[in-house]
Amino acid sequence: MKKMLLFFSLLGVLFVASGCLNEGDAQKITVQKRTGEENIFEDFKEVTQKKQVEEAIDIVKNANWENVKVEMARYADYQFQFPAKNSDGSEDKIASYLLWISPNGENLEMVTDSDKYVTLTKQDSAALYEILTGETLMK
Repeated sequence: MKKMLLFFSLLGVLFVASGCLNEGDAQKITVQKRTGEENIFEDFKEVTQKKQVEEAIDIVKNANWENVKVEMARYADYQFQFPAKNSDGSEDKIASYLLWISPNGENLEMVTDSDKYVTLTKQDSAALYEILTGETLMK
């Protein structure tokens, strides 16, 4: 009887330990919001819900990026980062993006540190903005 109790106790510990290890694999998006008129950002939100993270990554990866260096008229409204995965599933580096709300308030514009630029469609802009901020994109 004591051996059975010991066996199930060890089995329970193994399940708990493996669950804790899997939590470290979860991707998250870290969002910072610009404060004031300067180029200073403060932590705003972390997106940890797997479905939202995957949707945001899909929007960003499937956007029609242009290889062009742009200079925006003002500082970015937000910046966000998430771990980028290699084709083999391992994490390579942190992907970082600067994000602007367009003057018409209907689209998001993004720039990467590797001189890529994109203006998202209205639909993708609304979806990504809601994921990153929890708010509806104003029109």
